[in-house]
Amino acid sequence: MSYRRLLVPLDDSPTAKRGLDEAIALARDLNSTVVLLHVMEMMPMVPEVGTAEAWDAIRDGLRTTGQRLLDAAAERVRAAGITCETVLGDVEARRPADVIVEAATAQRCDVIVMGTHGRRGISRALLGSDAELVLRESPVPVLLVRGAAARAG
Repeated sequence: MSYRRLLVPLDDSPTAKRGLDEAIALARDLNSTVVLLHVMEMMPMVPEVGTAEAWDAIRDGLRTTGQRLLDAAAERVRAAGITCETVLGDVEARRPADVIVEAATAQRCDVIVMGTHGRRGISRALLGSDAELVLRESPVPVLLVRGAAARAG
């Protein structure tokens, strides 16, 4: 099977950057297009920040930050001579994993390449695993790239 379109979910973590590195290498070898996705997450806020204006300002800040992240990653991908597209997603009361899986379908991607934190035990139970949910629910193959610390251990 040929992977023509690779979806690469990004946050600002080292593991996401390792996933991007792997996607760039794979896309270069396969002459594929990389589709970068950043999912904006509205974190629960304290009630004092509950005005409409405050929420709009927070959302605008998240959108700006997410777009900067996508633009920087797209620059890296294009500098490697690879065609690149970007998508800024929003959880809208869903899980980030749901947005990632939906984007894979909507963007007609053949594979998802993403970093995973490799959490175990209580940290996995408390923080969850978007990578695990994507792996379980994705209609396309998923390549999980572990972080440097997880690989060393």
